[in-house]
Amino acid sequence: MNVQLPLIAVVALVGYFGIKMLRPPTWLVVVLLLGGFLLADTFIGPAIESGTQTGVDVINESGK
Repeated sequence: MNVQLPLIAVVALVGYFGIKMLRPPTWLVVVLLLGGFLLADTFIGPAIESGTQTGVDVINESGK
């Protein structure tokens, strides 16, 4: 049986429980989110995309 979840749902769940359990300061969460958003539009963007896709492929292969 395969369960398919959008990546954003998984990221949102991990983020929600990470914030609830680790209690990082709000400013740190905002800086990390903004920094990631801004980095995605630089020359590092393709490397981030490739790494993310590779990670998703590894997770999908391990479930088979």
